[in-house]
Amino acid sequence: MVTVPAGSTLSLRCPGEQPLALLVLAEVSAPFLAELPPIAVLSPDGPGIRRFGILELVISTGVTWVEAELREGTLTLAGDPPTEVVQRRGAARRPGTYAATGTAQLDTDPGRRLVALSGQVEDVSTSGLLLRATPADSVHLPPGIVRTLLHVSMPWGDMAATVTTVDQRADQLRGTYEWMALADEEALRAFCADR
Repeated sequence: MVTVPAGSTLSLRCPGEQPLALLVLAEVSAPFLAELPPIAVLSPDGPGIRRFGILELVISTGVTWVEAELREGTLTLAGDPPTEVVQRRGAARRPGTYAATGTAQLDTDPGRRLVALSGQVEDVSTSGLLLRATPADSVHLPPGIVRTLLHVSMPWGDMAATVTTVDQRADQLRGTYEWMALADEEALRAFCADR
């Protein structure tokens, strides 16, 4: 079963434009990705505007990329659907918006440097997270982030974690946990299991 949860944020990349963040208004699901119905999203576009692009589709089992059309607040998958989910998740996850601040460690010439970040975690699991953040002086994350020390405001309190970068694009960073306090590990496991 393929499920796109309500409240999750999808990213639509159209040629020649900045990626467009779209908030899913209602959960949709189907037995297969090709059968996924149109997705209602909160869109900044007015009536009559059409956009085509590549949609980063975060679903219950992982992440995949598909061609999609956005028209009047509805995302419709277009073209041939992918045959599999590109990044699989082995851990339960929870979408949401959790404020985050931290320090990114960059691997640059001639050595490593640190950059302060602020933003939000948009989905979290027991193995990693998706961070949308920027430094104070830019609209994109600096290239070459190796790891990030984060403080995330979670429902049970402040969660501190070191995250190793898996994928980084524009203002998004997907990573896996390198370190986390034992109390936060237990609270996160309970939070992700409580769906």
